[in-house]
Amino acid sequence: MSQMPTEVPTTTVQDVPDDAIVIDVREADEWAAGHAPNAVHVPLGELPSRLDDLPDTDAGPVPVVCRSGSRSARAVAWLTRQGFDVVNLDGGMRAWEATGKPLHGAGEPRIL
Repeated sequence: MSQMPTEVPTTTVQDVPDDAIVIDVREADEWAAGHAPNAVHVPLGELPSRLDDLPDTDAGPVPVVCRSGSRSARAVAWLTRQGFDVVNLDGGMRAWEATGKPLHGAGEPRIL
């Protein structure tokens, strides 16, 4: 998962519904601080061993998110090669928060 692809399928925060299922590949402390309401948490390092925990992508692409988009881009490149229909969320959770989309988390949700 270390190679950065040249072309990664991407979507914008504006194109993702507030209640969309997204795959969040950030670390546990980032997740606890604030995440999308219907996110599935699978840290990047655990991705290869947790493919069964991922949402079904048969109905269309599922956004993958991290803080800014770098880790999720690597995840999308790898998952695409595994046959998953996924897209990188451009700008990550920083962009999600900046557009005013809902956050869930411990205390006052925020993005680390």
